[in-house]
Formats: sequence, structure tokens, C-alpha cells
Amino acid sequence: QVQLVESGGGSVQAGGSLRLSCAASGRTLSGYAMGWFRQAPGKEREFVSAISWIGGGTYYADSVKGRFTISRDNAKNTVYLQMNSLIPEDTAVYYCAANTKGPMSSPERYAYWGQGTQVTVSS
Repeated sequence: QVQLVESGGGSVQAGGSLRLSCAASGRTLSGYAMGWFRQAPGKEREFVSAISWIGGGTYYADSVKGRFTISRDNAKNTVYLQMNSLIPEDTAVYYCAANTKGPMSSPERYAYWGQGTQVTVSS
């Protein structure tokens, strides 16, 4: 099985940057697609970005295109989310997730989840 741990969240002024990390343990993530989701207070969990671990591409929600970049390091079993030009709308708890069926935008299709890391953007 796979265990996921997010880190790198914090508080930042609008226009600033943060880099989130999601480290996996238990087994290699080869063959797993990874996704980032976020959930703001009073709102449902929404898709942010996804990456195919082997032989795939990267995908982004319209709200973060051009500002966020997802990447991976197979040797470290880690996926990253570089967040630039942050805006208050980005404030949420960010979760990473893994599945064996490719990059998908629906949280219901992911079998493994981290515990989340808080990102707060002030104006």
C-alpha cells in the first residue's frame, strides 16, 4: 500500500510563492498517477493538478493554469506543486492523492490520500 505525506504549506502574501511536496512510502509510485486537490472552508474538494507517473503528461485546473507547476522525482517517490502568483482564492487545505488508473480530476477515483497541508494567501 501507499502512504502519502504533504508538506510545504504556510501563509504568504498575494503574489508570493510556495512549493508543496508529497512524499510516498510503503512502495514505489511507479505506475501511479498523482493528483493535487484543495478544499476551502464551506466548499467541496476540487481538482488542482495531476501528473502521470509513467508515460503521461500534466494537467491543470483552469483556475491555476500558468501559475502552478506539477512535477515528480521518481527516485525520491515524491511529487511537487510549485505555486506562483498566489491569490487569496488559492487559500485552502491542499491534499495529494494517488491512483492506478491514470490522471483524473474526480477525487472519488483516487484510492490513496495524504492528510493535507494548509495554504493561506492574504491580500
